[in-house]
Amino acid sequence: MSDTDRPPLVAPAPAEAAAYVRDARERRAFCTLLGRCHVAYDGRTTSHAGPADRLVALKPDLTLLVHAADGPKPQNWLAADALDVDVADGALLLTATRESPTEELCVTFESIEQAAAMAADETDATVEISGTEADLKERVLADPALVEPGFRALAAERDTPAGPVDVFGRDSSGRAVAVELKATRAGPDAASQLSRYVDALRRDLHADADVRGILVAPSCTPRTRRVLARDGHEFVSLEP
Repeated sequence: MSDTDRPPLVAPAPAEAAAYVRDARERRAFCTLLGRCHVAYDGRTTSHAGPADRLVALKPDLTLLVHAADGPKPQNWLAADALDVDVADGALLLTATRESPTEELCVTFESIEQAAAMAADETDATVEISGTEADLKERVLADPALVEPGFRALAAERDTPAGPVDVFGRDSSGRAVAVELKATRAGPDAASQLSRYVDALRRDLHADADVRGILVAPSCTPRTRRVLARDGHEFVSLEP
């Protein structure tokens, strides 16, 4: 806990919880409330969720999120312009409003089990995504032998009438090779797409061109293997 954090409250009274949330809002801190509440939304549609145990989170930018007991996504949320914190009839009321479009999300707590807040480090953190198809392509282009010994990568995104082939090259015997890349488990659609590329390359090169097709992915489904075998293509397992 940093010097600017506040200790969590256990079973706070509505007025105590309201003061806690207001303080978090003023400090631009993360704040969570766990308790029994009902939720009303008015804006693009109108909805009401009856009393239930929920987790409510307030972010420093005034985004209010309401999570039910199950499911990964919030039951409701609003990126608000303003947040009012009130106590009425013995209940804590959080009212988030947005001007454009006009929206209102109101959370009314019948009881609160816990309130917690933490000072937010608002340093901009860049999200670095790895394990993409671009990463896999970079691996293959940097080391074509990962596809098979003797493979030479000649072009990336090689145009064909069926669309661009991820990697086009030739094997150790000089035969043309179309390589279809997938960063995750490949399905039958990937195998069918590879067949279209191979057929297009045969037409594009010359009628009797010998073109191989290789699907490269971390894994593939059994059905995908059957489609590849049916069409005379191959599979190589490779992580991005």
